[in-house]
Amino acid sequence: MPETGARTDPVRAFRFEVSFIGLPPGGFAECTGLQLETEVQEYAEGGLNDRLHKFATRTKQSPIVLKKGIVDRRLWDWFFEVSQGKAQFLDGSVIIRDEAGTGTVAEWQLRRAFPSKWSGPDLNASQSAVAIETLELTHNGLERRT
Repeated sequence: MPETGARTDPVRAFRFEVSFIGLPPGGFAECTGLQLETEVQEYAEGGLNDRLHKFATRTKQSPIVLKKGIVDRRLWDWFFEVSQGKAQFLDGSVIIRDEAGTGTVAEWQLRRAFPSKWSGPDLNASQSAVAIETLELTHNGLERRT
């Protein structure tokens, strides 16, 4: 008879943290773009008509998109420095915590990230929604740590 205590449940995505060296950890409502894609080159060999050879080539990174309610201006300041030609590349990480919030379930490290797009909140006087800012980060590498 199988033991029910040995079951491993999927990781829940609601408790996560994003941090960068030199900035305090940020509490974000959303984090998307944890994605890598390897391009594939096809080669048709002469006389071989039943298949194509496929080779892995470059791997490209998608931008990381962070959304949060506006609480301070540190993200804006980082973006503004880049927009003024003073690019500050920061290494950082995206960490998924366990349901108690104490242990690390998964972690990805970002290398040489910098903000490439900032979007301010959509404002509407007829709604009481939270003012959300969006920051898009370009980076030079994504690595799964745990």
